[in-house]
Amino acid sequence: MKAGVFLYPWDVVGDPDAAARIAGLGVRQVTLASAYHSTRALTPRHPAHRVVTAEHAAVLYPPDPDRWAGRALAPYRQSWTPGDDPYGEAAEALAAAGLEVHSWVVLAHSSRLGAEHPDTSVVNAYGDRYPWAPCIARPAVRDYLVDLAAEAAARPGAHGTELESCGWYGFAHLHAHDKVAGVGLGDAAQYLMSLCFCAVCREGYGEEGVDPEALSASVRRALEPAWSGGGSPESGRDGIAKLLGPEQADATLAWRGRVARTVQEAAVAAVRAATPPGFQVLLHADPVPYRTGANAGVEPDHVLAVADGVVLPCTGSDAVRETVLGPFAGRGGVRAANFGVVTGMGGSPRTLERDAAHAASLGADQLRLYHAGLASGPDLEAVAAALSRLG
Repeated sequence: MKAGVFLYPWDVVGDPDAAARIAGLGVRQVTLASAYHSTRALTPRHPAHRVVTAEHAAVLYPPDPDRWAGRALAPYRQSWTPGDDPYGEAAEALAAAGLEVHSWVVLAHSSRLGAEHPDTSVVNAYGDRYPWAPCIARPAVRDYLVDLAAEAAARPGAHGTELESCGWYGFAHLHAHDKVAGVGLGDAAQYLMSLCFCAVCREGYGEEGVDPEALSASVRRALEPAWSGGGSPESGRDGIAKLLGPEQADATLAWRGRVARTVQEAAVAAVRAATPPGFQVLLHADPVPYRTGANAGVEPDHVLAVADGVVLPCTGSDAVRETVLGPFAGRGGVRAANFGVVTGMGGSPRTLERDAAHAASLGADQLRLYHAGLASGPDLEAVAAALSRLG
């Protein structure tokens, strides 16, 4: 089973031993960030630093000035890793060590974009903007994300790309200082809190046959028990219908599903137009279409007709893997099982051999390991031991 790890360019740039160390794990592929969101990352083995603070979403290569000239929405450049092209420098070192490099592109997730261009953000039913979550229904946002996908994916020497957040982002941010866990919001309430009510989405709900003002009022009314202390544990499509009523629930799902599919199709088509035949395009995905976030909700039949496959979150119990991999069983395409291997971040590198075998029995044909740059020495030793036995 082909295995790959995720890396940031700053894990490699300035560390002459990094590429050989990664190759020594027994992996064949590195998925290397070329466009990424803000983060604070530990670099436990780097000879020159221990912490890298990526202050905002940025590209880690020099963007094409002609592509972005005169456009209000354009990618931001990074300043925290030395050199003009840290992605290119890291990719060259990894390829020299015999590793196949694929680009890692984060799309609909940028707090700086939302801060500097507030009209691009998702607006919830209370009028609150989510600056980290660009509304993918807005034409200018969609055009920006599609061009970013093409440029950031097609880096020199890349054999493929993995598109993260290629769909709706919503309420959940996973921000370092989030203070939002005081109220229990189930899967359905999270969906309601992720619904966008910008002008474009309001028009879209109208096209689906519901009044956007009435829908907004329904969302606020449905969530009131949660704010009053009762929580909102409902989950699944049935839970959404219970909170909103079938007509309004179906309208929101139809509108958001149509927008997500359009963005996914356009992004993949742009990448294919910018890359040679055989360039692999995978989406980080969740098989529940209404889900938001890094693993964007998809419809399995649709996404496998558009892209070459998916990367699926498989850390956790057997039941988690069965839920995530099951909808893709027997449908073809790459099905890469993504496992956390950083113990301190909830990963389980010591059960990787067993968990990977379970994923393979459910149809997974590749592994992705998150994240070789963040993992401790003992975690990496456990990964290397597991991969040596998996073959």
